[in-house]
Amino acid sequence: MSDIPNPLAAFDLFNSRFEAKPKKIKKSKTEAIKKLFSKKIAKKLFGKKFATKARAELRAIEPVVEKAIAKPKRPAFQITWASSASEIKEAQRLRYKVFAEEMGAKLPSNPENLDIDEFDAYCDHLLIRDQESLRVVGTYRVLPPHKALEIGRLYSDSEFDLSRLDHLRPKLVELGRSCVHEDFRSGAVIMALWSGLAQYMLKHDYEIMLGCASIPMGDGGHFAASLYNSLSNDQMAPVENHAFPRLPLPLERLNGGLAVEPPPLIKGYLKLGAKICSAPAWDPDFNTADVLTMLRLSDINPRYAKHFFGQ
Repeated sequence: MSDIPNPLAAFDLFNSRFEAKPKKIKKSKTEAIKKLFSKKIAKKLFGKKFATKARAELRAIEPVVEKAIAKPKRPAFQITWASSASEIKEAQRLRYKVFAEEMGAKLPSNPENLDIDEFDAYCDHLLIRDQESLRVVGTYRVLPPHKALEIGRLYSDSEFDLSRLDHLRPKLVELGRSCVHEDFRSGAVIMALWSGLAQYMLKHDYEIMLGCASIPMGDGGHFAASLYNSLSNDQMAPVENHAFPRLPLPLERLNGGLAVEPPPLIKGYLKLGAKICSAPAWDPDFNTADVLTMLRLSDINPRYAKHFFGQ
């Protein structure tokens, strides 16, 4: 089963069409006051002798007035980590809604409509809440190295032979189950998710993020084969960090010469500086082609560092 069945395909963080448009700035109340206290009106109110002094005094208090009338800004989203079983269920409920109900993934059924697997109990669960409703609208789960040691493997081990990465396991975390509610698929939610991940990595002094990223196979796999063939050498991990699919996509039987663009999630990771570590593995449950993606904090592209670290 794919760990990231591309639930973010509705938007592209690095596409200009999602960049925030400058808002029209409304005239502030102090600007209205300044207009009121024009030189002409000031003369009428204070007389010619006091007009200049009155206007100067007004300019001196403008910052105070602005501060008094300014409305405090609330962040649109809360970045939190699940601290109880009920909060983990909120993440699992969102995952089920996106993966099973929206995307048709073959998930084990349960009466509460939750996406649950054995890794959840070992993971930390990042939650993005809408500030107004407080409902969870975005989530990631993170498997830290000491918990991976407890369960005995990474989720990615089920899809790939990771033996060449064994020496990296003490310093890497595995990301998975990334999804965003369909009503909140905007760059702001991705910023919140990535900001939460960045702070987690820095807090615990981890160096590497690893995870499966998925490519749709609605066309039978031609798109996935073409995308893999289009990757440049600098987008691929060094050979010593390669992983090998347990169920490889049959690239030789597919048209791998199409002109394609990466799905938004993969495109975003590549622009950040992530490397692809594998050929595509076929995931029959989600009918996707999954590639193993690795991002080292030291490799993050400075141009896009602010997107990840919020700086």
